[in-house]
Amino acid sequence: MVARIQTIAFEGAEARRVDVQVQVMSASRPHFTIVGLADKAVAESRERVRAAFASLGLHLPGKRVIINLAPADLPKEGAHYDLPIALGLMAATGAIPTDAIESFVAMGELALDGTIASVPGALPAAVLANTYDFGLICPAANGAEAAWAGDLPILAPHSLVQLLNHFKGTQVLSRPIAGEIVDHSSTLDMRDVRGQETAKRALEVAAAGGHNLLMIGPPGSGKSMLAARLPGLLPPLTAKELLDVSMVQSVAGLLTRGQLSRERPYRSPHHSASMAAMVGGGNKAKPGEASLAHRGVLFLDELPEFTPSVLDSLRQPLETGEISVARVNAHVRYPARFQLIAAMNPCRCGTGGANGVACRRGIRCAADYQSRISGPFMDRIDIQIDVPAVTPADLALPPSPEGTAEIAARVAQARIIQMDRNGGVTNAELSQDRLDHVAEPDADGRKLLIQAAETLGLTARGYHRVLRVARTLADLAGSETIHRLHIAESLSHRRVHNGMNKAAAHNYQQNSSKPSTTGRNTKNPFYS
Repeated sequence: MVARIQTIAFEGAEARRVDVQVQVMSASRPHFTIVGLADKAVAESRERVRAAFASLGLHLPGKRVIINLAPADLPKEGAHYDLPIALGLMAATGAIPTDAIESFVAMGELALDGTIASVPGALPAAVLANTYDFGLICPAANGAEAAWAGDLPILAPHSLVQLLNHFKGTQVLSRPIAGEIVDHSSTLDMRDVRGQETAKRALEVAAAGGHNLLMIGPPGSGKSMLAARLPGLLPPLTAKELLDVSMVQSVAGLLTRGQLSRERPYRSPHHSASMAAMVGGGNKAKPGEASLAHRGVLFLDELPEFTPSVLDSLRQPLETGEISVARVNAHVRYPARFQLIAAMNPCRCGTGGANGVACRRGIRCAADYQSRISGPFMDRIDIQIDVPAVTPADLALPPSPEGTAEIAARVAQARIIQMDRNGGVTNAELSQDRLDHVAEPDADGRKLLIQAAETLGLTARGYHRVLRVARTLADLAGSETIHRLHIAESLSHRRVHNGMNKAAAHNYQQNSSKPSTTGRNTKNPFYS
């Protein structure tokens, strides 16, 4: 006889159904075998199951036991296979009825004393179980998280003995209650930022349209301070976005006590982050920082200090909203529809002409620093602004009358206009054909855009990103038509990076044979 129970395997942030088949063969010598492309953690399940059974007074049959995890070509990773293997063995040996577990998806890690430890991915597992009209058996610590998936039957025992008693009818396990939606509203306010009116305006536009933003300025100019206040300007997650974000967080094991938050994610990885840490993958195929920022903000401070290959790995998700990791035996996909906010110093020295102080290495420093960021990556950033140093006069100013609440109200209104017109997506996410339809400027605006594209050498992608930002500016102004003023402001928010790179390279060549100038009057290409 073969006992069956369902469990799951993860491919990226998605759950795949796995059929756990248990057979006890009487005419063979004792042996315990797990087949089905299982990793080391799954292979060790037999020892954890053996010890958990011993704690209950049960023993593995002195026969040949075969556990098959089907489909056999799907990689199986993690310790959450302990519980379905244990339940399958119980059913195969008659400890519990076989039909009692056939309609359940089970997941959980067994401790040696028979308690069931929490595992990541309970929410995707519950969603999968609900899709196939199954119930879910999960650890008690994951019950509140799984209860968000719908009205499916859920058993969330603390130990294997509780589950055994439930199936025997001597104890009834009640369905867990879904966790709370907690409010993690930030106390950071835009009133704390003194001066930097241009940067504040750019941040508002970026929040309204979901645009990527790069801030370039000397240390202490407020770049990180501005970025930290962006989540407060963004509208809360919708119901669908909340489910998408929570699924990724569940796979990563970041949901505590089943609590969900409507605040958009904000991730700020260190510039030493590896490729796997940024885009996901690795031995356990976990989501990376880009996926953990799904539907939220990914802030990259000190942008040129990131490894160039790591930055270029973000080019695909910036366009498509997902990450595809090719592995030897599988292709893993992660959702990664994030808003990129980046900050950098004007040069490696950091001064870059701020307060009249010239860079110690002159033009060479800026040219070398800029070259660490590829042109295609820069071309995917909609808004690129200079953030000048804050002066003592700025610091002496009283707080701005407009804070986060007032700006967030304008952002929310602009988002409503976009969602109604664009079919539920922001201007930054619009498809190309749809953008041509909704972002057609008037005659004066078109003329200015064409002139600017020719003068500044905009690429086709840069041309359309100017239009996207202009569409957002029109939405903030409540205008159905994109006018010349909107095009002009959009252009002012896009630094001519390619042109500056050429100028820096030219000046670098002209001065390469000369000693670098360190005087205070040296002109920096970032402000040329």
